[in-house]
Formats: sequence, C-alpha cells, structure tokens
Amino acid sequence: MTRLVLVGGGRMGEALVGGLLSSGWASPDGLAVVEVAAERREALASRFPGVLVTSGIEGAGPVGGAVVAVKPADVPDACTALRLAAPGRVLSIAAGVPTARLEAALGSGPAVVRAMPNTAALVGAGAAAIAAGASAGEDDLAWAESILGAVGTVVRVPERLLDAVTGLSGSGPAYVFLVAEALIEAGVLAGLSRPTSAALATQTILGAARMLTESGDAPEVLRGGVTSPGGTTAAGLRELERAGVRSAFLDAVMAATERSRQLGG
Repeated sequence: MTRLVLVGGGRMGEALVGGLLSSGWASPDGLAVVEVAAERREALASRFPGVLVTSGIEGAGPVGGAVVAVKPADVPDACTALRLAAPGRVLSIAAGVPTARLEAALGSGPAVVRAMPNTAALVGAGAAAIAAGASAGEDDLAWAESILGAVGTVVRVPERLLDAVTGLSGSGPAYVFLVAEALIEAGVLAGLSRPTSAALATQTILGAARMLTESGDAPEVLRGGVTSPGGTTAAGLRELERAGVRSAFLDAVMAATERSRQLGG
C-alpha cells in the first residue's frame, strides 16, 4: 500500500505521527517514518506500534505523499532521497526553505506545499500556516491542511508572508513563555511562594487563552471586561503601557520576521 512518509523523526515529526493516528487520519500501516538516528528509531517504533520506522526512504515502500520534517541543512539530502521515491505531494515544515528551492531539489514531479508550524503542535494545539508551491492546487493545499490540522489550527497565506508567520506564531510560544516567567517572578516578589505563583500564572495564561478562543470576543473587549475604572487591573495595565510592553511585542515580531527573511535568503 502507498504510505505517507515523514522524513525526519524529531519532535515535530513525532507530534505529527501521533496526531495523524489519534485523529484517524491514517492507520499505523499507512504511515512510515524515515529517521537516521538509531536511538530515535527505537523510540518511535516503541511508541507507535505498526508504523514503519526505517533508516532510509528505500525501505518505506510505495510513497503516496511525504512530509519533510528535517533541519534546513538536511533538506537537500531529504529531497534527493524523495526524488527517487517519486511522491505525488510533498509538505515541507523545514524552516526558511522556500518552495522554489524545494521544487528544484525534488524535480518536476511532486506538488510542493510549504508550512510554518510551531512547537505547540507537540501538545496538539499548534498554529501553522501553509503556502502553495508553483504546481500545488486546491487539493494539495487541502491535503497539507488536513495533516497539520491533526495537531492544531491551520491558515493559508501567500509564501511571501511566511516570514511574518514565523515572527508571530513560529516564535510566539517563546514570547508567551517569557511572559509566564515574568508573572511568576512578580508573584514571588509580591510574597507568594514560587510553586503557588507558578500554578496561578500558568492557569491564568491557559484560562485567558481559552477565553480568547471560546468566547468569540476580541482581545480588547475581553481586556475591558476585567478592567474596572480606577481598579487594580487598570493600575497594572497603566504600568505595562508606561514600560512600553505593547511596543516591545511589536518590535519583537518585526525583528523575528526580518531574521526569518535573512535566513531564507
């Protein structure tokens, strides 16, 4: 039978396999993972019984589609191997590698879709954007969307905007983690024990995120709902604005976007 082959069995590849299986997108015998590291192969084979885990693409059998989930420096070797396997479609989640470069390495056969996911895919709550290569059509985008949709939310953008996606959602988890660190330290400074502060800060971020996704209200509406005139939240927000926190986030996203452009060039 033809398989979806994931070239690269790192954390993101592992997350995709888990998501595809748990969502029913594929059965174990419909997936294969190509991973060069023996230790990772053993770990993947143990976690996903029935999924073919192999050291080379030649051991994967007939390939219907493929996901390139390797580091950017390893993309040429991955594409060379895939070119011989002749998949009909290729989804790449390799950071900073444009579709034109992928298409040149893969040859004229497969339709190519490029994606920028983020690390929250590891817990099934990822945010990803996809962009079509020169020969990718609606069916190819829907195929890629269904794969990444098994581990989170997917949006479509022109490829020129994937650097902005990198700056926002690709790097975004680190921004949130930094906010969490700061809130925990602030709670300790205010007199809470570190475990108590960590529990409250973490749940506060989780609860706020759920309100954003489930209430249907815009963030400014939600913020207004917890900000009483002259109250404690208003006092805290005034300090954040005075410190330029809003501008700092704008600058962070733009800096990460520009760095993504440089790396992709």
